[in-house]
Parts: sequence; structure tokens; C-alpha cells
Amino acid sequence: MNVRTLSPFDRLLDRCERALEAIAGMPMAERASPASGIAEADLDDAERRHSAGLMRVNHTGEVCAQALYFGQAALARDADNRAHLLHAAAEETDHLAWCAQRLQQLDSRPSLLNPLWYAGSYAIGAAAALVGDPVSLGFVVETEHQVEAHLAEHLEKLPAADERSRAVLTRMQADEIRHADAAQERGGIALPFPLPQLMHASSMVMKTVAYRI
Repeated sequence: MNVRTLSPFDRLLDRCERALEAIAGMPMAERASPASGIAEADLDDAERRHSAGLMRVNHTGEVCAQALYFGQAALARDADNRAHLLHAAAEETDHLAWCAQRLQQLDSRPSLLNPLWYAGSYAIGAAAALVGDPVSLGFVVETEHQVEAHLAEHLEKLPAADERSRAVLTRMQADEIRHADAAQERGGIALPFPLPQLMHASSMVMKTVAYRI
């Protein structure tokens, strides 16, 4: 059986396809949504809009996660680290699909600015990989820690009756903790000041804008 070697153009097309799937497609999850089997809550209009805003932010966060991981994997220097990043990206695809499904159930839509978020996050991931795998993996650790804290905040802000969204975010939070631990075990280093602070500031901008747009 002949195995074709991908050309640079083939790889470019593959990256474009992945970007389009994350931004405009309906990704397929390998794992069932944690919301499956939970009855839809009777939310009033304000609660539904609030839940939808929060889940739109989380969907955008998963679009960014796809871009970050693919950007890092594209320039990773170690093949094992590249495989690790792509495996984590596959699990983040589940999160993306769960959030997209929940947005549909809430009669809402993803952020209109997702192409912008994806492009910026891909560039950041590629830049981190250029510095070296320890920094790139450290970037994963810091990102996942910040996402974990952000999910904890959203779990508190969700309407009390919205158990479907709560189940999704709880499972996502557990996965993010595991991703951070795995990246640290592979040699991820603590990022120097002011990178964590800049990452937090940029995430605050994204959350504020994506909640509404």
C-alpha cells in the first residue's frame, strides 16, 4: 500500500479545512454530549438569552482552542509533542460540538467574529511554537488554567435551572484540567511576566465581545 507524502500545499489545504470546520461547520463529537438525557429547562426569555450568551463565549473559546492547538502543532519541533497537541485538539472538538449543539437548543448562534478569533489564536499558537516546545507547552498549561477558572465563573453565572449547559461546562472543565496537567508533565514551563497577564486581558476582551456579538 502506497502512502502519499503531503506537500506543503496539501498541508495548507488541510489547515484551511480545519479552520472552516471550526468557524463555520457543525463539528462531530466523538463523545456524547454531557447534556444528553437531561430534560430542557423552562427558562424565561432573559434566562435563555443569558445562557446563550455564556455558551456563545464558551463556543468562541473552543474555536480559539482549536486554532491555538493547530497553530502549535504546525510548528512543534518534537513529533510526540505534535501528536499530543493534535490529540488534545480532537478532545476540544468535542467541546466545540457540544457548545454548538447547546446554542442551537437555546435558539441562538455562534459569535459573528469567530473568523477573527480563530486567526488571532492560530497566530499566537504558531508564535509560541516558534519559541520552542517547552514554552509552547507552558502556553497550553497557562491557557487551560485560565479556561478552568473562566468555566468555574460561568458555572456560577448560569441560571439555576439550566442543567444542560451546566453538565456541558462541568465536563469541559474536567478535560481542561487534564490537558493542563498533561502539558506540564511533558515539560511545559511557567510563562514569564507579563504573558499570563496579557493572556488574561485578551480573554476578557473576547468574553465581553462574544457574549453580545
